[in-house]
Amino acid sequence: MSFILDFFKGIAIGTGAILPGISSGVLCVVFGIYEKLLDSVLGFFRDWKKNLYFLFPIVLGVFVGVILFSNVLNFFIEQFPIQTQSIFIGLIIGSVPSLLKEVNQTKKFKLHYIFYLIIALGIGIYTVFLEEQFDFSSVSSLSFSFLMFCGFIMSIGVIVPGVSSTIILMLLGVYSTYLTSISEFYFPVLIPMGIGLFLGCLLCMYLTKFLLNHFYAQTFYTIIGFTLGSIFVLLPHVNSLLEIILSFFCICFGFFISNIGKKEKV
Repeated sequence: MSFILDFFKGIAIGTGAILPGISSGVLCVVFGIYEKLLDSVLGFFRDWKKNLYFLFPIVLGVFVGVILFSNVLNFFIEQFPIQTQSIFIGLIIGSVPSLLKEVNQTKKFKLHYIFYLIIALGIGIYTVFLEEQFDFSSVSSLSFSFLMFCGFIMSIGVIVPGVSSTIILMLLGVYSTYLTSISEFYFPVLIPMGIGLFLGCLLCMYLTKFLLNHFYAQTFYTIIGFTLGSIFVLLPHVNSLLEIILSFFCICFGFFISNIGKKEKV
């Protein structure tokens, strides 16, 4: 049962690396596997059987999500934007209480921790509005080294919750090239970006783990701030009372699902 659950979590995380407004890191936080994922990857050879058992269904799901299910989720976002975006908002909101409980159990709460949350929230909101200023255009000439660089920088959006890899690729001008290359399995683009992404993810993971080990509460409140900031890109456009009610119930449904996941985990 846990294999299937982790597989579907991986699918969602994979789609988060592709679709605008959805962050892979946020979904890892929502599913309660962010820290465990870092530990399993960085300490893989310390207990490779246990870590492989945990990572395999997630990695498999990520691959399936990127290759196959991103279009499915994109269909729901385009055809049922209010319901889909509201459910994601509910999932994010539902994850926050357990995150706060976890960090406060590990480190005694101090008022200045809120400062880290507010700063991260502000940055998250700013990147949301920044994303709207860019289109999906691509550049005409892409070298191997530049594509590696793009993959490396993209890793920030994959690892850091609330920082969208979409906006990073838009700023670099390779978002549409990236999407087309995935759909067409165009390896001259995918291989250098994949190499850069792998190296960047390792570096970001080590840095994040270092911060969690030495500044646990500050880092976790920053993660929570970025996570809450991602809500603003998902806010649906509602034009009637009926749509507001629909959005509210979908948010409640997402909140409920998020807490079911936490109970399952326990």
